[in-house]
Amino acid sequence: MIKVVADTNIYISALNFAGIPDEILSLARKGEIELFISPPILQEIEEVLLGKFEWAAARFKKAVVDIEKFTHLVQPMENLLIIKEDEDDNRILECAQAAQAQFIVSGDNHLRKLKTFQEIKIVSPIEFLGLWENQFETDEK
Repeated sequence: MIKVVADTNIYISALNFAGIPDEILSLARKGEIELFISPPILQEIEEVLLGKFEWAAARFKKAVVDIEKFTHLVQPMENLLIIKEDEDDNRILECAQAAQAQFIVSGDNHLRKLKTFQEIKIVSPIEFLGLWENQFETDEK
């Protein structure tokens, strides 16, 4: 099964606007991909939803319970400093490294300009869905 780490922006977009990011989370909900998350990613999701989007705490807690049902929690053991322009982006790389993921799905330019990290492909949500539909879907079934 394909191991994936979704950037914080995928969760934020899926929870607030649905669309393609939610399609990626749906693959995990259906058990078609393994989606990994770490405590720092959950913390950033919390900060953005409660702060920027002004979600109520109860709504956020309900969202986390849902996320925990279809993700695998990993504890990164190494602190990376690959992306200096946005320190938080390194938490995504740490999670992917700990999960031994094959893909990072992100809308973030700092991450995507890397293209790969330790053989982990870094792709946009639309790129990932295209790959999934054209290759992985047939391989996995």
